[in-house]
Order: sequence, then C-alpha cells, then structure tokens
Amino acid sequence: MPQPIARDQSRTLRSPQDLARAGLVQAEAVRALEAVAARYATAITPAMAALIKPDDPADPIALQYIPDVAEMITAPHELGDPTADAPFTPVKGVVHRYPDRALLKPLLACPVYCRFCFRREKVGPDGGLLTEAELQEAFLWFEGKTAIREVILTGGDPLMLSARRLGEILGRLAGMAHIETLRIHTRVPVADPARITAALVGAMRQAKPVFIAVHANHAREFTPDAAVALARLADAGVPLLGQSVLLRGVNDDAPAMEALLRAMIRNRIKPYYLHSLDPAPGTARFQVPEEDGLALMAALRGRLPGHALPLFMHETPLGGGKKPVE
Repeated sequence: MPQPIARDQSRTLRSPQDLARAGLVQAEAVRALEAVAARYATAITPAMAALIKPDDPADPIALQYIPDVAEMITAPHELGDPTADAPFTPVKGVVHRYPDRALLKPLLACPVYCRFCFRREKVGPDGGLLTEAELQEAFLWFEGKTAIREVILTGGDPLMLSARRLGEILGRLAGMAHIETLRIHTRVPVADPARITAALVGAMRQAKPVFIAVHANHAREFTPDAAVALARLADAGVPLLGQSVLLRGVNDDAPAMEALLRAMIRNRIKPYYLHSLDPAPGTARFQVPEEDGLALMAALRGRLPGHALPLFMHETPLGGGKKPVE
C-alpha cells in the first residue's frame, strides 16, 4: 500500500523576492525579474524548489520554472496563441479541434508555471475559474455534440480543483451517453504530489474510464513522494499516460531522455507524447530543431523497449492539430 505523503508546510514561491529569499536567484536579479513576473505568472512548489541546485546554472529543474529576462523577447516566429485555441472555442472554456474529442478548461491555475508553456499568456494565480453559469453552458454544449466521444480536462491544471468539484465535473460528463472516455492533463502528481489524496482519487471513480496524462520533462521530477502519488492513482485503476516537451538543456540528449522515459515506466506511466515546443512568446531559448528531435528518437530505439517510446508530435499551423514529426 502506498505510504502517506507528508505535505511540506513551506509555501509555494510566487515572486522574484520569494526566489531570492529561497536562494534560487541572486538578489541583484530581482528587479529585472519583476518585469518578467508582471507579465508571466511564477509559481514553484516546495516539491520542485527542493530539487533545484542553485549553484548549477544549467540545472534542468531550474530552467523549467525560474523566470528569465529572455522571456521578454518575442522571436519573429512566436505567437500569442500558438495552438490557435481561440478560433476553435465555441463557448468559454471549450476547445473543439477534432471531430471526436474536445477540451474543457475549468480553470487556468497551475501548481507551477512552466517558462515554456503555450498558454503562458492565459494562466495565472487569478485562476480563470469558470463560473457556474459558464460551466453549465459548457456542459450544454457537450450534451448537444453527440459526435464527441472523449472530453479532455486541461487548463491550467484540473487537479487543482477540490475533490468535490472535480467529481461533479467528471460525473456530469460521464453521465452523457455519447461520452466514452475522460482524460485529465496534469502536472500535479510530480509538482505537488501531496494533492493526490484518497478523496481526489475517489473523484476519478466514474462510470466511464478516466485517463491521467502526467506532464514531466526530467527524471529528477519523479521524487519518492511523486512515486507514492502515482502509485495511489495506478493502484486505483487509473490508466497513466506520459507527456513531455522536448526542451533544450532539459531533456534534449539521449541519456536525459532515456532516464525520463525509464522513470515513467517504473512508475507505471506509458510514455504517450513527446511534444515539439509550441512557439509561445519568449520561449526560443528552449527550442530544439525538429531534425534533432528525430535524431534523438532514432538514438533511443534499441536502447528502450517499444512501449517506452512516445510519439514525437508537433502542432500544425492554424489549429490543424497534432501530427507526428516526420
């Protein structure tokens, strides 16, 4: 049986001043980083802060979460809405890009704010929580679209919701005859594993299958507490998928990517997607050429079993959806 997770009582770091007090940035950098924080939300949970090596300027955990002044530079190819959500939003909180599935974004808050996020212009601590009226409008939209077989809860991070609220949303969707499966995209099991309580897991016990897609980009994110949280989900029968973003300096070499994928398999996560970076503003420092990504995937064949290899995917222009990189 998984052991209880001891919740760290220290708080999430939410400002450059917090980062400086924690020794994660130099005091003289705070003023410059305040401009970044004013534009893009900052949050580093105690679980992730504990992994950062402040004396290593190339630390792959720090790169993912600590703001950088380079974020204020928008490259010519970068877009405010790189996945083209807006044109495919029939009602607030819903994105409908594929015939048989659609996204529901019940909130826009996350446990951590990734510096490469494709929704970084939208997410933040104000939460972007759908009102009751907006949520009901979204449910009515799903009820009227009988071609939809799967609903994907994303955001933000749906596991930031209370167990009660999550259970209500999943239950309402599972009660629609045409909906066959539900999926939740989340960073919570690794970024804030103490949130994976028995009550939250219980909310996922629905009349329809609920899949969890866990976002992690480096093997070190799979801490002992994360392993407990993931075991709690897997032991409850929740299928676990893995998704990662190919990031320069984080996981763009064969040893780092192999370690990440092996960590997923050890935690009963099937690697699902490796995403080519979406061109969100201020993220160029993370960009890995797709030909390098293809070479990386080729290098992993033979080093890993087939079930440990994800699909290498990219977002096609103008909301065309995800397709394999070839």
